[in-house]
Amino acid sequence: MMDVKTVLALSPVIPVITVERLEDAVPMALALTKGGLRVLEITLRTPVALQAIAAMRAACPDAIVGAGTLTRPEDFQAALAAGSQFGVSPGLTFELIAAAKSTGLPLLPGVMTPSEVIAARAAGFYALKLFPAQQAGGVGMLKALYPPIPDVVFCPTGGISRETAPEFLALPNVRCVGGSWVVPAAAVKNGDWAAVEKLAADAAQLRR
Repeated sequence: MMDVKTVLALSPVIPVITVERLEDAVPMALALTKGGLRVLEITLRTPVALQAIAAMRAACPDAIVGAGTLTRPEDFQAALAAGSQFGVSPGLTFELIAAAKSTGLPLLPGVMTPSEVIAARAAGFYALKLFPAQQAGGVGMLKALYPPIPDVVFCPTGGISRETAPEFLALPNVRCVGGSWVVPAAAVKNGDWAAVEKLAADAAQLRR
């Protein structure tokens, strides 16, 4: 499997996706990848999330599909069984660290404070998700973290929009951003995959 830093370097934006209807999974993945976003995070927040991951992997072999919202050790094995190529958690505990090591699933763990960043680095994680990014201090927090902890890179997620993404991507310790604006609920509900592809194409052109 790819390490997390390699995954984060593949795209300036990782769509954070909540799949409510299984039939939306494949056309959504096709639209996003056709638009240029290869890395997709499917949150484990709905009953069909794991099935959606499996369907996307089968239909889009060029996509890198990960499972988000990993909060329990058992989530890691379920994500792997569905075909996930990486995992994302909103936080980090000793149990999650052990699950990541035992399953081998590359993990992007969430952090919110300097102490959490240092603890995650001590556990061997050098690519982290600042979450929720805006509530955690946003651009200002990431600027403050860089001088004392320059060897850690971030994928800030939570409250980031198309308008604010470039400000985050301009920072030296930001590898990419996570965002849901590329899969707006109205477009998904109406099956407007052309709109999703257009948003993905725009996001793929953002500069790091």
